[in-house]
Amino acid sequence: MKFNSNIVPCLWFDSQAEEAAKFYTGIFPDSKIAEISRYPDVGQEVHGQPAGKVLTVDFELAGQRFTALNGGPHFKFSEAISLQIMVDSQAELDKYWDALRSDPASEQCGWLKDKFGLSWQVVPTAMIAMLQDPDKAKVNRAFQAMLQMKKLDIAALQRAFDGK
Repeated sequence: MKFNSNIVPCLWFDSQAEEAAKFYTGIFPDSKIAEISRYPDVGQEVHGQPAGKVLTVDFELAGQRFTALNGGPHFKFSEAISLQIMVDSQAELDKYWDALRSDPASEQCGWLKDKFGLSWQVVPTAMIAMLQDPDKAKVNRAFQAMLQMKKLDIAALQRAFDGK
């Protein structure tokens, strides 16, 4: 298989790689499951998985390649890695937020965790522009407003940025 990029994030799951790939490809446009590989007849003494069980699922989300690995319960996701979704509108932000959110206690400043424990950031492109503005007072107001939010509200961020 020819990949569009030489860097392909690999997401370690206990045993839900195929379920997760189906879930994610159902949310994002321009997404698909490309290939599924299975554990072979050898190596059970090392990996402990039965032959034929799903090993990896190669999939695309919005054109970005990923691999989901059924590696067992040894490792869990943490907030040290998150996937960012850049959005242009509140409707788009709401769509992804509602589709992915699973743990309200983990939500802060546009971050959330999905049902597999993977962290996501749903980021309005307008917020990026606000934070890069040369006027530090505007940046500070927008940033302070963001710190008070779970799901980001673009209009509220804009009002804070504008000093209203």
